[in-house]
Amino acid sequence: MALVPQDALLFSGTIAETIDFGRGHSPAAIRRAAQLANAEAFILAMGGYGARVEERTANLSGGQRQRLAIARAVVGNPAVLLLDEATSALDAETEAAVQQGLRRAMAGRTVLVIAHRLATVQGVDHILVLERGGIVEQGTHQQLLNQAGRYEELCRQQLIHTG
Repeated sequence: MALVPQDALLFSGTIAETIDFGRGHSPAAIRRAAQLANAEAFILAMGGYGARVEERTANLSGGQRQRLAIARAVVGNPAVLLLDEATSALDAETEAAVQQGLRRAMAGRTVLVIAHRLATVQGVDHILVLERGGIVEQGTHQQLLNQAGRYEELCRQQLIHTG
């Protein structure tokens, strides 16, 4: 099981060390995880997997930090991936790049997604809408839109296509 939190804690060191997190993965596994997380392009632009992550990740954008967190989570090929508001602090353009990485990381595993931004959950197999500690709706994105309930209302509020 692996976790990608809303505000991932990354330590200073090389990019490869940040992804590996002291678990002894091969360079090939680290690279595959970075590719899966849609992170390799910016890693190579920074100078490769040996490039340094500065203290407090001062040299990384929010989207870059999230994609490294995704790579760190999937490098060991976990059966279960927990995404806790993994894109909530990102602007729309950066979120799109992170979403692409998340979609690739979700393939072939069980994923639990906690999200207020519904763009994160549109393509998942099953959505549970929670309110006041209980499930108020459940189904696929399209099924929930067709119910014209709370989910559909939230989609309209977030300007997600509902028609």
